[in-house]
Parts: sequence; structure tokens; C-alpha cells
Amino acid sequence: MPVPKGSTIDPARTRATILRAATAVLYARGLDGVGVAELCARVGISKETLYRHFGTKERLIEAMLQERSERVTRWLADAAEAAGDDPRDQLTAVFDTLQQWYDDPVFRGCAMLNAAAQHHAEPVRAITARHLDRYLELFTRIAERAGAADPPVLGRQLLMLVEGATAVAAYHDRTAAAEHARQAAIALLPGR
Repeated sequence: MPVPKGSTIDPARTRATILRAATAVLYARGLDGVGVAELCARVGISKETLYRHFGTKERLIEAMLQERSERVTRWLADAAEAAGDDPRDQLTAVFDTLQQWYDDPVFRGCAMLNAAAQHHAEPVRAITARHLDRYLELFTRIAERAGAADPPVLGRQLLMLVEGATAVAAYHDRTAAAEHARQAAIALLPGR
């Protein structure tokens, strides 16, 4: 990433640019599917630049997963919030949003679960667990609004539907995965 003559180097912007480019490569190829030399070549940086900003490939992976988790959970929470107060509308919005993701040609499943399955390092597993906890918080809040007898249990059931739909979309058939999961989620809400 050459810096035009006369401009200043902004480490935060450089780090964010590296992270964005590396995320696309690591998501497409898998965490262990690309070595440091190839990753740097595809991102357009030197190894020195990668190490200066992240220290190691492992720390780059951790940063990528944390950023992606925050972005995806915010995206789904925003979709639920924009749907209004009705839990059915909120779930419909979440599953509609997921289907948009599933329809994207670069969709390769849940990056967090892919990472935990591919890369058994404890920091990656911890980031994945926090990611699923964020989903669980969203679904438990929806379950509370719906008046569920046991919101944490319904929240976990909704989480399983989302992750199951994501796995089916990634590895089997993406065309109706979100729709079928949405129908099951709505059926679980009380007062149906």
C-alpha cells in the first residue's frame, strides 16, 4: 500500500485497510488455507507491514474475527430494531437479512464457526463463543418481548435455528434456508 508522496501515514487507517483486505482472503480461503507470504501478496503489503500492525498472523486472525463478529451482530440487531417492537416482525427481519447474506456469491458460511472448526486455537474459540453469546443476547431479548415462559431457552433455540440455517445455506441449499428457519422460529413464539 504505497503512500503518495507528501501524504502522511495513518497507522489506524492502514491497519483497517489491511484488515478489510485480509478478511476477504481469509474468509474465502480459510484461516489455514493461505500462508503469510501469499496473504501479504494478495493484500498488497510486505510481511514487515503485517507484523508491524498485527504482530503475527494469529493476531490478524483474531482482529479479523472480532471485527467481523461486531459488524455481523450489529447488522442483525439493527435489522431487528428497524422492524419495530413485534417479535415476529423482528425475527422475520433477521431471517430476511440472513437470506441476503446467503444469496451473496461470496457466502461461505459463518466465519466464526468456520474459524473454530478449522483453527482450534483457544483465542479463536473464545471469540466464537462471544460471537454466539451476542446472537444469544439478541434472540433472548426477542423471546422476552414475545412473552416466552423461559426466554433464555427460547433464545438458544432461535440461535440454533440461525446457525443451522447458515450451515444448510453454506453446505447444502441456500435458496430457502432462511425461510424455513424463519417459519420454525415463528412457530416457537408463544401466542401463535
